[in-house]
Amino acid sequence: MEEKNNQKLTKKENAAQVIKFAIFSVSAGIIQTLSFTLVNELTTWKYTPCYLIALTLSVVWNFTLNREFTFKSANNVPVAMVKVALFYCIFTPLSTWWGAALTKAGWNEYIVLFGTMAVNLTTEFLYDRFFVFRGTMNTNKRAMKGK
Repeated sequence: MEEKNNQKLTKKENAAQVIKFAIFSVSAGIIQTLSFTLVNELTTWKYTPCYLIALTLSVVWNFTLNREFTFKSANNVPVAMVKVALFYCIFTPLSTWWGAALTKAGWNEYIVLFGTMAVNLTTEFLYDRFFVFRGTMNTNKRAMKGK
């Protein structure tokens, strides 16, 4: 059973979470952009497989960093990963659909990619903060050292 921690975060702690999440998301975005560029430029594949490979790499990176450093959660990793996977069961088909539709309509692949990444950053932060890590924030060893 997960240990629940129902503490209220201060404004400073909430701001720190947003900043850390944004920084780690930017690093995930770099991974996504580089991997998308590599696959897109070195193959003749359409947008969808390039996007899906890049998205998968960035999600694994982002989850790992944010769980440990942003939310400092000691919750059950497989349970948290399943919750994140559920988010992507909705986000991925929708973002793949609008990405394919927009690129087919003539939009530049990179504009679509960066717009999708901005939507992902915002929605995933809210989902992680209020669903995935709710009640388990500041429960890992790193958080306990600071107390």
